Amino acid sequence: MCGIVGFTGKRDCIKILIDGLKALEYRGYDSAGIAVTLENGKIYTVKKQGRISNLEKETGKLSGNCGIGHTRWATHGSPSDRNSHPHTSGIFTVVHNGIIENFLDLKISLVNSGAFFTSDTDTEVIAHLLRKFYKGNFM
Repeated sequence: MCGIVGFTGKRDCIKILIDGLKALEYRGYDSAGIAVTLENGKIYTVKKQGRISNLEKETGKLSGNCGIGHTRWATHGSPSDRNSHPHTSGIFTVVHNGIIENFLDLKISLVNSGAFFTSDTDTEVIAHLLRKFYKGNFM
């Protein structure tokens, strides 16, 4: 079962995200990932198939004070690093629990309009839709 954890604040978020994901391990998952906003404003993502300890090893000296983490149980796309969440398109990074029933129609439309997908998941369409329709103001 998928799980989501997030943090924003003055402290470094990596340990908080990893500990939060570890607290969700009992629910079952096939992969996990985190995305962190770095000091320079860039988003850095680490995604790994398997145990959260695999993900933890890859975070190294990574630090930031805003991030999101996700444990995934595959529904669209096989368990793999590339299909792990979070997914990014432009300035948008998303995680998602659930199933997007019409994702294939959305994906085809997005690809036809120039989007490049890096996973086989339904969730990635959310990031691409946000990027496509965002006009600079969420309101």
